Amino acid sequence: MAADKRASGKEEAQKPQRTTMQKVLREVLSWVWLLLALFVVEGAVAQSRLIPSGSMENTILVGDHIVVSPFGYSLCVPYTELHVPLWRDPKRQQIIILQSPVNGTEDLIKRVIGIPGDQIQIEHGIVYVNGKKLKEPYVLRDPSDNDGALENFPPTVDPLFQNGLTPQWAATMHEHIVDGKLVVPPGDYFVMGDNRGDSYDSRYWGFVPRRNIIAEPLFIFMSINASEDAWQPGHIGERIDAYLNIFLHPSEVRWGRLFHPL
Repeated sequence: MAADKRASGKEEAQKPQRTTMQKVLREVLSWVWLLLALFVVEGAVAQSRLIPSGSMENTILVGDHIVVSPFGYSLCVPYTELHVPLWRDPKRQQIIILQSPVNGTEDLIKRVIGIPGDQIQIEHGIVYVNGKKLKEPYVLRDPSDNDGALENFPPTVDPLFQNGLTPQWAATMHEHIVDGKLVVPPGDYFVMGDNRGDSYDSRYWGFVPRRNIIAEPLFIFMSINASEDAWQPGHIGERIDAYLNIFLHPSEVRWGRLFHPL
């Protein structure tokens, strides 16, 4: 009997300890699942971006905050610049998020104009794809610029110094020109901004490899009328001022753009 009591006492002493350990384990597992869910959502379902420049006006404005989805395009490792390409390929005239082929770190937002195999030609600002005029109601351009250097593409003059092309693109562009048309090679895309006079895009630096395409925009969730400086990387003070300013001046929010699909 005495031995049974001692054994029973040991079991009772161990119960609170096991219960405490179980609670700690459940808490740890809960946090692990939460962090895993956040990584999945951030890496494969939805992310946010803000627009620092006017290259996509008037479709997307400076100060627009957008939700983008990498689903099917890439698997993003959250809080890093690592992207693993997936199965979806963008369509012609679709807006995409891409890693800059120039520096490999900056994210850009552009519109796909040419997909693999397309023949691209621009005459007096009008884009032709495979010999047919491309309908572009979204384009913002100055009609007086019809004879500008990049309103007629591919260029027929020395592009390196007169058109501001990157040296690599200037040296290799001719390899992709057939009968005066630029032919998009397999696995690559040709992109431009909607604001044709203010967009640093494929005309200047060449094709976008498929691996650089990381997401598509879904909708605008906030739009604030503030200077470009507020949205540039590293301009934390100006950005905080822009956010605080909307509490004093709510009219600086472009309310009509909220939840506008892209």
